[in-house]
Amino acid sequence: MKIGILGAGAIAHKMAETVGSMEGAEVCAVASRSLEKAEDFAKKYQIPKAYGNYQEMVMDSSVDLVYVATPHSHHYEHVKLCLKNHKHVLCEKAFMINSRQAEEVVRLAKEKKLLLAEAIWTRYMPSRALIREAVESGIIGEVTSLTANLGYVIKDKERLIESRLGGGALLDLGVYPINFALMVFGEDYAEVSAEGILSEQGVDLQNSVTLKWNDGRMAVLHSNMQALTDRRGIIYGDKGYLVVENINNCESISAYGLDRKLIRQYDLPRQISGYEYEVEACRKAIEKGAVECEEMPLKDSIAVMELLDRIRELLGIRYTCES
Repeated sequence: MKIGILGAGAIAHKMAETVGSMEGAEVCAVASRSLEKAEDFAKKYQIPKAYGNYQEMVMDSSVDLVYVATPHSHHYEHVKLCLKNHKHVLCEKAFMINSRQAEEVVRLAKEKKLLLAEAIWTRYMPSRALIREAVESGIIGEVTSLTANLGYVIKDKERLIESRLGGGALLDLGVYPINFALMVFGEDYAEVSAEGILSEQGVDLQNSVTLKWNDGRMAVLHSNMQALTDRRGIIYGDKGYLVVENINNCESISAYGLDRKLIRQYDLPRQISGYEYEVEACRKAIEKGAVECEEMPLKDSIAVMELLDRIRELLGIRYTCES
């Protein structure tokens, strides 16, 4: 599978490094708004083609899949550009700015019979299955609640500060605690409440989200772009609790009993970076002629965007780039 990278920022570098160590996939092209930047990127990773605009790359017949690595505010435009030029797409999270955009690109992908996948890497990682197996095994008993958080000191980054770029903690960081909760408890939550601290530009610096399910389960979630958090996800049961170190890229999974002593440590496979799992999922889906990856169905991407819309409504956030 030959991949074109659309956008040459930090996350694109990580993808290029990862694919460079994979079998069955290669980066054959990169595009940036600056030809010089694209050429420097291509030289660094020995990529044969560099383009100074996105249109030229999506018209390249050698490209099978385009990885969209631009800011949230541009995903809608760039995914449509790829699909209209008959390219399969792996789009970085947050999938879109809002659910209306998500529904539109999903409709277009299905109409064109092209793969569209959201690159929320935790949905594709082996740790997802291990967490599910641990919960379902009953090792921590009947589970009634969980907490999850993600925070970094990144308040000075332009893409996070600016409303025109879909900035704030929620779309950049909050998607991880939210996806963690939905992976564990399912997407049929009944209630959502949220509080946040907004910047002068109207984006959230930090937020707290609580989800409730009809059966009494709860998830308390936090994301923060002003402070470093422990990145833990903890699942609580009546026989103990499960600790997931780093919900952004799982480092360990540990089960503890009622005496708070370790019961079991779950082994995680070695990985390149973690990005390889979403790339491999796309390759398999394309080979099967699928329009989505089973690890992150398109209905789930829309459902997450609908939840993000609701949280933003509660927090009073509207992006200036919104359409």
